[in-house]
Amino acid sequence: MVRFHLLLIALLVSTLSFKLKAESTVGYFGFEPDIITNYIGQSNKKLGYVRVTIDLMLDDISNIAVVEHHTPLLRDAVVQILSKEPEETIKSLTGREEIRQRCAAKLKSLLKEETGQEIIREVLFTKYLYH
Repeated sequence: MVRFHLLLIALLVSTLSFKLKAESTVGYFGFEPDIITNYIGQSNKKLGYVRVTIDLMLDDISNIAVVEHHTPLLRDAVVQILSKEPEETIKSLTGREEIRQRCAAKLKSLLKEETGQEIIREVLFTKYLYH
């Protein structure tokens, strides 16, 4: 009898968990291709480059088409931010997080201006390479 109750409880928990996951409207949009741009090196004579794969976590999956439409504007904003960063910021872990936060704030504000609504929940750097 105890086994039956445990099985019943496990079944209810898994059903509720599945239902909550199924009702999630979060969507993801990945920039294709990766964003690659130059940054100024320490000596101001040497250029480095940074390559970033960016995925946007959206509040609603139905906004993917909106984000796709505005991709050129969003890509340009990220390139502008990355290209103005000094080498030490590009190459440090704390600098990378600062850049990600700056990109998130800029992309959120651009889409708010263009659409009048909050669309982006989070900006994720899923790959970050520099040289």
